[in-house]
Amino acid sequence: MVDAAAYAKRVLLTCNGDGDAVSRGVATSLARHGCRLVLVGDEGALAATAEEARRCAGGGAAAVAVVGLDFEACDETAAGAAVEAAWRCFGDGLDALVNCCSYEGEVQDCLSITEDDYKKTMKINVTTPWFLIKAIAKRFRDAQSGGSIVCLTQIIGAERGLYPGAAAYGTSLGAVHQLVRLSAMELGKHKIRVNAVCRGMHLRDKFPVSVGEGKAEKATGEVMPMGRWLDPEKDLASTVLYLISDDSRFMTGTTIYVDGAQSIVRPRMRSFM
Repeated sequence: MVDAAAYAKRVLLTCNGDGDAVSRGVATSLARHGCRLVLVGDEGALAATAEEARRCAGGGAAAVAVVGLDFEACDETAAGAAVEAAWRCFGDGLDALVNCCSYEGEVQDCLSITEDDYKKTMKINVTTPWFLIKAIAKRFRDAQSGGSIVCLTQIIGAERGLYPGAAAYGTSLGAVHQLVRLSAMELGKHKIRVNAVCRGMHLRDKFPVSVGEGKAEKATGEVMPMGRWLDPEKDLASTVLYLISDDSRFMTGTTIYVDGAQSIVRPRMRSFM
């Protein structure tokens, strides 16, 4: 028998905004499973995602809150204030941080990436998430409650999932993978678990879009082991839910690949895209 309480967590969920199917899929699924959510990011851009999550939540509107944070412009103090505000939203703290927010940038040759774009990519994908991890980990430590931290990444950040045109994006996500392992090693003594979910590509990601629908679709039939691309609204949330739940209580420092084996066959994909 499944214990619903094992999944009904209080979660700080960072989101890219309403146009991001990954964030939306995770938010609505967690709400549907009884999680109370604090969505963190651009307040205006999160309006539709928040409303959809409220419709899915058993607790209604009270189960979903929104806290504003500019991932590019914020400093550590602002990120800490966002965590403090999120911690107070339900009156009794939080159980988990799930970071879905990321910046992909344009698909371009590595020699064309500007200093400003490189800095923006690293700030949004690495530095601000690190500020949030530090702030919430201190809260978990001081409350002696423990907690779960999950970072959503993509195969470009893994050694076996490389593709051209994403040097800054891939470098930033590679850093996140290492941050997950090192944080897990040091935070375990506070009963804080840190894991990552490394997703595959979906057809609206910038690399498949850049090579063209025809080439991308041909790769689907000829190369993809599961015969399809990632469904961003359905394929990821169950793994995130597992990692924030009590069922994964002995898992930390781990990256789970939810990529339909795209990373394994990436060398063969180069024949098509």
